[in-house]
Amino acid sequence: MNDTACDLTSKTCKPCEGGVPALEQAEIDRLLKALNDWSQDGNGIFKIYRFKNYHETMAFVNASAWISHREDHHPDLAVSYNQCLVRYSTHAIGGLSENDFICAAKIDGIFKI
Repeated sequence: MNDTACDLTSKTCKPCEGGVPALEQAEIDRLLKALNDWSQDGNGIFKIYRFKNYHETMAFVNASAWISHREDHHPDLAVSYNQCLVRYSTHAIGGLSENDFICAAKIDGIFKI
């Protein structure tokens, strides 16, 4: 994990109810480099996590839900037997905010456990 990723995991999400601009592409590119294999499409970032079985997949989903609850910033999840697609965007601003990258970094952290 690089220094930027460590910085992200030590932060907490800030409430966002709109009225602030989405991140510029240069900042998105910089923050994406801090994450492990996340990609950007449209207005969001995403990553597919793969597991040995359904039990591991659901344990990951539950851990992700715990992080989302604590940060009050929730991803879209697509769950199947042995994988989970996690997608973040900040709907209130129609793009990406630092919150998306904070939560992505924290989820990457639990995946390593």
